Amino acid sequence: MSEQALPAGRVPACAEVSVGDRLPDRTIHVDRARLVQYAGASLDRNRIHWDERFAKSVGLPDVIAHGMFTMGSAVTVVSDWAGDAGRVVEYGVRFTKPVVVPYETGADIEVSGVVKKVDTEARRATVELTARSDGEKVLGKALAVVQLD
Repeated sequence: MSEQALPAGRVPACAEVSVGDRLPDRTIHVDRARLVQYAGASLDRNRIHWDERFAKSVGLPDVIAHGMFTMGSAVTVVSDWAGDAGRVVEYGVRFTKPVVVPYETGADIEVSGVVKKVDTEARRATVELTARSDGEKVLGKALAVVQLD
């Protein structure tokens, strides 16, 4: 296990990737404006994503980010590392906690990734992502499979 930091922005060669390699970390900031934009683009206009009073009335602590926004934001760590989003051939997560987005400060999603498996025959790497917000893990079993050069 090498635990080296891998460079981003180009398709890595299979021989350059080892189990334990770390992808560059990323912090994604999300605020209410970004949630409203995402709601419009995704057509998910559920009020829990933009209306604080409504979100609290249904038992949430505040407005929450869309799960798919969180999932999509997290995988950018992998697609940027691979240099091409089309190289992500599989991706799945389990939603463990919502990302709470206060009006005044917004929220940060901190994402890191580590190579868990390298299949030299198929020329693929499996990357496990960790996504946290406010110190809490917000995605579980987040695995992306990348087609290598």
